[in-house]
Amino acid sequence: MFSLLLAIIYLAFICLGLPDSLLGSAWPSMYQDLGVRISFSGIVSMLISLCTIISSLFSGKIAQKFTTKTITVASVALTALGILGFSFSNKFWMVCIFSIPYGLGAGGVDAALNNYIALHYQSKHMSWLHCAWGLGAILGPYIMGYALTRGIGWNKGYFIVAIIQCIFTALLIFTLPLWKKGEKKERSEDIKLPRVSYREVLKTKGVLETVITFFCYCALEQTTILWAGSYMVIHNGVSEALAANYASLFFVGMTVGRAINGFLAMKFRDEQMIRVGQLLILFGALLVFVSTNNLTICGFLLIGLGCAPIYPCIIHSTPFKFGVEKSQSMIGLQMAFAYVGSLAMPPLFGVIADYISIHLLSPFLLVLLFFMVLTQEKTLQKTAYRREML
Repeated sequence: MFSLLLAIIYLAFICLGLPDSLLGSAWPSMYQDLGVRISFSGIVSMLISLCTIISSLFSGKIAQKFTTKTITVASVALTALGILGFSFSNKFWMVCIFSIPYGLGAGGVDAALNNYIALHYQSKHMSWLHCAWGLGAILGPYIMGYALTRGIGWNKGYFIVAIIQCIFTALLIFTLPLWKKGEKKERSEDIKLPRVSYREVLKTKGVLETVITFFCYCALEQTTILWAGSYMVIHNGVSEALAANYASLFFVGMTVGRAINGFLAMKFRDEQMIRVGQLLILFGALLVFVSTNNLTICGFLLIGLGCAPIYPCIIHSTPFKFGVEKSQSMIGLQMAFAYVGSLAMPPLFGVIADYISIHLLSPFLLVLLFFMVLTQEKTLQKTAYRREML
């Protein structure tokens, strides 16, 4: 039964990834139907991200009062409600309202399931589960592309995903007994990790540089996710349906990259994997700058492939850089800056696209990459990580 529960959790991560890429692929049609400026997708993205931050920050307190299964069911149900609301929205304010349960649910289920896997399963499953998330993120634009190609509109694309989420919510309720074994283990274990205040962490050399690195990475990732579809419609002149499908290649690259990252990490050090990823992002961003469709498509694929190792390798290397006793607080600080990057930078590019030109997507990504590389190398210089790992 425990193995069947793991299969359910894998399915949960697929469903978790499904809505994450929908806004970027649907927005080229949405903003016209809603009668708003193209930059308004940044407002929706900010609302979703803000609610995700709130639910993630309060996940610890919620977990003390409710079981993992209860949090997961409630969070998936909230996400389904938000997506269903999108499918019936015909005004921009309605989209903003339904962004609230959309974001709250996404943050809650993500935090709950990641914690559950960390407690009850081997570390290898964490890598594969994020691959499952990538599979869902790939399928999302294809579902939206199908809806747009058939001429049934972006609302129906969201409706299809909402139905999938509702079915999965029912499946979770049906399989609630499977969680009992894991919860007994969770209650019987008292895992106490060292706690270090943020004030003490901030005094450590290299902290500022590493959180800026994380900020830049998540800003680059989320900006690409949100604006790849619109970029291909406006810059490359492809249809909205094709753009939704092409934009999913970013997630293809990320998913494939994370699938093989677990194997490569056994041979290569974290900083080596990060540098290779940054180099791939550089090549990808340069290809996106070229106006031909095929090179732009390859560019987004390469950016996704380059993003694959950076997030997990930064997290994994944290204890080596700052010590085990500070790693818990340090990872929390990194997550905070990651959310700020995801919250602030995609809307900023939306303003640039609206008032200057969407053609500046590639230079925008290159600027973020430059600061990411700079601060990552500064982090290695200021910590003992390089000496310990050599």
